[in-house]
Amino acid sequence: MRQFALIGYGAITEELVRCIERGGELEMLLAVLVRPQRIEEARARAAGRFTIVDSLEELIELAPAIVAECAGHGAMRQYGPDLLAGGIDVLCSSVGALADRGFAAQVAKASADGGGRLWIPSGAVAGIDGLLAARTAGLREVTYTSIKAPAAWDGTPGECLLVGAAREVRTAFFEGSAREAATQYPQNANVGATVSLAGLGLDQTRVRLVSDPSATGPLGIIEAEGEFGHMRLEILAYASPRNPKTSLLTAHSIYVALREGICFAAGAEGGGQSGR
Repeated sequence: MRQFALIGYGAITEELVRCIERGGELEMLLAVLVRPQRIEEARARAAGRFTIVDSLEELIELAPAIVAECAGHGAMRQYGPDLLAGGIDVLCSSVGALADRGFAAQVAKASADGGGRLWIPSGAVAGIDGLLAARTAGLREVTYTSIKAPAAWDGTPGECLLVGAAREVRTAFFEGSAREAATQYPQNANVGATVSLAGLGLDQTRVRLVSDPSATGPLGIIEAEGEFGHMRLEILAYASPRNPKTSLLTAHSIYVALREGICFAAGAEGGGQSGR
């Protein structure tokens, strides 16, 4: 594991720190970056186990080899390009932020100018390695379906569509490109963006969002076909007990990416490449 830093101190970072601490690797965590108004709270939670900083300048001075963004689209937009331009690799959990063409171009330029590379963990899904292989073998069609209980869509544009009888039955309330899903549902469609970047890209990958009152947890389904054959993969990834919009598996995928290098680099329009 290379020395690294984290952005954000929410549910993902809490679970990630537990993994790192359990593995006896906490000394590799150089710092956690939080907003100035959160620094005292974060320091109390850290309890001296690792450094808390509230500015990007402080973080960069520590010279981490890679920084894992664990704080949402806003944090990725605020800090990602500067880190890449400074030659520091970034592990992006808020993959849907790349659906914004302007921001994706900014990231690409920062990476080209500064040498930092953008890496993407598998997140709350499996089968990314199969999509990367299928892409080179001949991939024609990819659909990602996300099925969650109605309450999981509260606070999103889907909430106003899931009223009355629609909330009591299985309802597919969105179908569109991965780019459209990531733009309209930034807290819920990061997995769809990850699938798209490993496969056909944000505009060619289809995403379906489904509300199902019988769902026991967030169910993700990847369906792909092409010259390689047909792939169907289902994963029921339980939500974090601290944040119902975040899968518990997300933090562990970041841990594996930091520790084992199991992640992939991708351009804004797909064309993923696995690496360490």
